[in-house]
Amino acid sequence: MTGILLTAVLSLILYTVLSIILMFKNKKMKKITVQPAVFVFITLLAFASIANYFVLLPMTIANMIIANLVLAVVGVFLSYGMTQTPGKTKRNGPFEATLGLLVIGVVLVLPTFFVLGIFTLDDSYDSISQHKVEEAKPLSKDDTPITVSPEFARNKMQKSMSVIPNTQFYDLGKLQVQKIDEEIVFVGPVEFTGFWKWFRGKETEGYFTISATNVNAQPEYVQNKMTYTNSSYFGKYIERVIYGAYPSYIQSGEAQIEVDQDGKPWYVQTLFKPIGLTYKPNLENLKVAVVDPKSGDINLYATSKAPEFVDGSVSSEMAADVNEYFGKYVHGWLNSIFGKKDVKIPNESGTESSVTPIFNETGRMFYFTDLTSPKENIDSALGYTLINARTGELTYYNGKKNNGIMDSTGAKEIVNKEFPEKNWEGSMPVLYNIDGNPTWVVNVLDPNGLFKKYAYIKASDSDFVVFGDTARETLEAYRLQLLQDPSNVSSSGETPLQDRSGVVNRVLVSTQKNGQVVQFLLKGDKTIYTITAGKSPLALFLQAGDQVELEANIRDNGTGIVETITIEGLTE
Repeated sequence: MTGILLTAVLSLILYTVLSIILMFKNKKMKKITVQPAVFVFITLLAFASIANYFVLLPMTIANMIIANLVLAVVGVFLSYGMTQTPGKTKRNGPFEATLGLLVIGVVLVLPTFFVLGIFTLDDSYDSISQHKVEEAKPLSKDDTPITVSPEFARNKMQKSMSVIPNTQFYDLGKLQVQKIDEEIVFVGPVEFTGFWKWFRGKETEGYFTISATNVNAQPEYVQNKMTYTNSSYFGKYIERVIYGAYPSYIQSGEAQIEVDQDGKPWYVQTLFKPIGLTYKPNLENLKVAVVDPKSGDINLYATSKAPEFVDGSVSSEMAADVNEYFGKYVHGWLNSIFGKKDVKIPNESGTESSVTPIFNETGRMFYFTDLTSPKENIDSALGYTLINARTGELTYYNGKKNNGIMDSTGAKEIVNKEFPEKNWEGSMPVLYNIDGNPTWVVNVLDPNGLFKKYAYIKASDSDFVVFGDTARETLEAYRLQLLQDPSNVSSSGETPLQDRSGVVNRVLVSTQKNGQVVQFLLKGDKTIYTITAGKSPLALFLQAGDQVELEANIRDNGTGIVETITIEGLTE
């Protein structure tokens, strides 16, 4: 309540000052004007407090200027009306002049703030902590893929709601992905379905968790009562609790649940202060509020200094805004409308506010988004961004491997066209590096959000698609098809060539649409070596027992791409 009352009081500064000036300018009417002025002040304070209790207007400079002007217009108008003597037609000059100036101020301030907001876009872009990586660096296969879509996770959780006492009181809240005890899971809070359910229940019962990497996992219900939630009312409403403590900050998106190492849930909310007289965020100084849903205790941290269990101190909504500023306003607002030089449009294929959370090999969460051209009917990517979910730092990958490949929208459309009779659709496309090839990994869902298949799509070839029922099965099938594709049988240059020699144990020659591929094993070596006939025509005559010497790029998946080969008796 402190923040609400303080904002209301600050909104009446201009009216108070003007009332005092008018009283001194009208000494003859001083006794007449004091009482109406005080009465109007109390009335406006009550009105502003009640209105702000529901609106929760951030106490920013821009908001305070607008609120002061509006309330001053209303207050002076009311005071003017209450000081007029019945039967007299003479008008009070100072009141009229003041009221006229205030109306002009209101008319001018709104377009002024709009124009200032446009010019401040450059400042928001400059406040992004960013760096660009020119070399191709798709997501490593060591990164943890979130292979369970939020729709599928929510569907399973909804079906388990019957385990909650008084199920009719509750519904499932906003899902948040998080790493708990080294396992990546979706966390879904139990929320009230309406006012009367909250009025009777007072507390929600707990939350659900379900694996984000195993489609066969079942939801786990954790009972942990929460009083302060997104679905509570009055003083128990999370947004109002945060506003009461930090009214000068703007809240980004809806507060989300994060669970600590003891299984206790906390509500987490990203906060920011705007730049100058605008509503544009200063991305260098993001904060996060962490609220105890049982007691309502609240603490404010810099996003990078949040408790260790908080994976997403930067909200997905804020990450989407960062992508927007980074992609569209690289050369300012005018360029985003007319020239569009270097403009990149974030795709909206993400699972949370157009971004998709992923975890890397160190357990840190990032938001993934691919960027495309502002030109219509172009479905190629210009690169992609990863935004650190704790610091907000943006990394832009736009090397040759990531530039010009299929974008996420194109990947989803490929899946959608594969099963038209079943109405299965692609969901949650994420770009991964599969043996040096940028690859879209897409969930295939039915109309009810149930998982059906995985799709692995080569980002540089829309015809190169592999479907499978499990992540491991699909990955291995995709890798096998990559090895049999002559266009992939070349060294990536990412690892140095290694010299190998030995006696051939097994040989397989296969004919593909782009040429012939030779695969072979050496005795005592489990590596599968691959070379194209175009690179070494004599390799077609390779047979078991041949002594060979070769140079190959050995990959960590047990395969080797041969660059040069010498076959005893066939080559010198």
